[in-house]
Amino acid sequence: MNAPRQPIRSYVLRGGRITRAQRRALDELLPRLGIPYATAPLDLDRAFGRHAPRALEIGFGNGDTLVALAAAAPGKDFIGIEVHPPGVGHCLLAADAAGLANVRVIAHDAVEVMASMIPPASLDEVLLYFPDPWPKKRHHKRRIVQPDFAALVASRLKPGGLFKLATDWEPYAAWMLEVLNASPDLRNVARDGGCVDRPERAATRFEHRGRRLGHSVFDLEFRRSG
Repeated sequence: MNAPRQPIRSYVLRGGRITRAQRRALDELLPRLGIPYATAPLDLDRAFGRHAPRALEIGFGNGDTLVALAAAAPGKDFIGIEVHPPGVGHCLLAADAAGLANVRVIAHDAVEVMASMIPPASLDEVLLYFPDPWPKKRHHKRRIVQPDFAALVASRLKPGGLFKLATDWEPYAAWMLEVLNASPDLRNVARDGGCVDRPERAATRFEHRGRRLGHSVFDLEFRRSG
């Protein structure tokens, strides 16, 4: 009998150096601000202790954008998903220092979290900023933006909800547009079917690095069809 086929991951777990403060955050803050992975749908109102608009960021890196967005919108709840422990620890420290009660972190694979834990039509926004572009052609299958993923995101958005993306790799921007423009459940907010003007958001460290290298930044925005 053949072994079950393993899903293709869009990331590679790096060792990375974790500071004492980040390790302490994982030990002390993750139990309070984190949500353990489970294979059952999450009660979001219970997780946050209220009913409010909800945004989810996939692969938040060190969490700077997530924390800035949450601090600027206290009436909105934010879920961040990240697999790299140093980034999770950094985000927890920043959220705690800012006294934020509207941030929750899930340290697990984003596709599995979206499929198992996020209820259908429960999110107002899904954010995907600067995912790994996997530039080599043989690695394109690892890109997170694929037709199945687009359908999954659309199913978790409320009608009219927004899927916001950004990349500094032009070929990946073209790939994203091709995949998402073909989705029957998502509509490009840009009238010309291309990119949108840069929205108001904190720049990520990947964006800063890309700009230092002379890369342009491409923002995309898609709305869940009603």
